[in-house]
Amino acid sequence: MTDTSLSTKLFRRPALQAGDGDARSESHGLKRTLGPFSLTMLGVGGTIGTGIFFTMAEAVPKTGPSVILSFLIAALTAGLTALCYAELAARIPASGSSYSYVYATLGEFLAYVVAACLLLEYGLAAGATAIGWSDYLNNFISNAFGWNIPEALRNPMFVSGKEGLEIHWNHINLPAMTLILLCGVLLLRGAKKSAAVNTVMVCIKILILIFFAVLATSGFHAENFTPFFAGDAAKGQAGMAGVTAAAGTVFFSFIGLDTVATGGGEARNPRRDVPLGIIAALLIVTVCYLLVAVTALGAQPAAKFDGQEAGLAVILQNVTGQVWPALVLSAGAVISVFSVTLASLYGQTRILYAISCDGLIGKSFKECNATSGAPVRNTIVVCLVAMLVGGLVDSGYLWDMVSMGTLCAFAIVSAAIPVIRWRDEHGDNVAARHKFRVPFGPYLIPLLSIAACLYIMNDLSKVTKMVFGAWMLVALVGYFLYGIRHSRLQVR
Repeated sequence: MTDTSLSTKLFRRPALQAGDGDARSESHGLKRTLGPFSLTMLGVGGTIGTGIFFTMAEAVPKTGPSVILSFLIAALTAGLTALCYAELAARIPASGSSYSYVYATLGEFLAYVVAACLLLEYGLAAGATAIGWSDYLNNFISNAFGWNIPEALRNPMFVSGKEGLEIHWNHINLPAMTLILLCGVLLLRGAKKSAAVNTVMVCIKILILIFFAVLATSGFHAENFTPFFAGDAAKGQAGMAGVTAAAGTVFFSFIGLDTVATGGGEARNPRRDVPLGIIAALLIVTVCYLLVAVTALGAQPAAKFDGQEAGLAVILQNVTGQVWPALVLSAGAVISVFSVTLASLYGQTRILYAISCDGLIGKSFKECNATSGAPVRNTIVVCLVAMLVGGLVDSGYLWDMVSMGTLCAFAIVSAAIPVIRWRDEHGDNVAARHKFRVPFGPYLIPLLSIAACLYIMNDLSKVTKMVFGAWMLVALVGYFLYGIRHSRLQVR
């Protein structure tokens, strides 16, 4: 039977399955090869790196040493949302993460909105991290060989200058594009091999950050934390306003938590492993972020972070007066930040896969290679778009946009918990063998999560909100022209 009314179409949803399988994943070729450790490492790999290696230079100038509070606010918001993710992952073991969760609870239209947010955040995050990786690669080459990559080959065409947008027609960030290309090649070999490489990189990353924290403490000066609130009042960033603005910048660093959920369709036991992976990744990430942020601010005055390239490597070189610590850290960053870009690209391909399986975009995005299980055309398209972003656009335009998409998706996911609990009570939901439930009932944690997301979103720039609105408008046009008519719930 075909749905007729518009309201029925907008709020239609697939039936929840009682078993542990995800029918669309199994029917189209994704293979269940990931366990809880691999999923945790995927989350850590997609998270640690962006907020510490790169965004300190963007966030610290907005608020000064109180950026520590920004990380805490972002971590608290992510933690509240992670609890909601964990319950939904235990109930809905599907690929596509928050998109799939919202589709099964709040309906098709809101699921499509979340999908648009996720595509924005993952696509821009991959480009942004690749840009930061380029800076560390140049720092490593400079310290190791005394040679710098020419500026025309490591700077973007579209730059955020003091007077606004600047266009440098002869510039391209070639290292960033190369990194995305390498990640794409690895993803085409399948999730299991990608996860194994990611795990090695995550271990290197954690060791490098511990190495930084230990050496940075030798140059620790308590006076670097005064004044604690050092935001620019002229920009409306005085006091807690600056803290919140910086929280919006660093929040996208927690995108890796969503990446864990995107692996639900490839987890061996998704009802157990995905919740464990989300919570474990959050704990590891928060501890690492705070450790490095405190030691970095103690070793260098907040004013020096503004516009600083390869910041952590420069801090070590200044603290120790030697080149080799910076060389080690840059080498570690070059290796380990690979995993951040890899996780972002992986997340976007799996979300596109899920949307395609549901008929909301073209069928080619769900076609998988029989041997590797990888969605080939999907991966190629994602990598090409990310290469253009990473090669041509200044990262200053990207950080807040990624956070905006993440916060919007997180807020909608949190709203799904009261709905799915209500359906439990009214017999409208299959009794799942889930082992995790959000504590303190179905309202307190989800409402706090939504409120925290809105609080951070409020202090993002007007430009960010305008661009996000334009993106959502384009996405919704696509839904009403194509998705609503080709949905698998429409034609079945």
